[in-house]
Amino acid sequence: MAWVWLAVAGGFEIVWAVLLKYTDGFSRLLPSLATIAAMAVSFYCMSRALQALPMGTVYAVWVGIGAFGTALWGMAVEGDPASAARILCLSLILAGVAGLKLAS
Repeated sequence: MAWVWLAVAGGFEIVWAVLLKYTDGFSRLLPSLATIAAMAVSFYCMSRALQALPMGTVYAVWVGIGAFGTALWGMAVEGDPASAARILCLSLILAGVAGLKLAS
């Protein structure tokens, strides 16, 4: 169950990172409230994962999911560059997350 909590935490990290762009420096109320809510859910779920998994693993996987998902969103929706080098590096992040899962 800890890995499910961690996956949900990573998903909400993607959500708040994407929403953060739309807060316009926390000057827009609704996107700001949504961002803060997604952060709270993400941190709560991460805290639940920490009850059963090592801290280093939890944090690395949480950041990896967030970085991969946010970069993927940027390339797919926001028009960020999708070069072969970027995709290769994102694949390495994903491989690291999978490796941490397999090693625990």
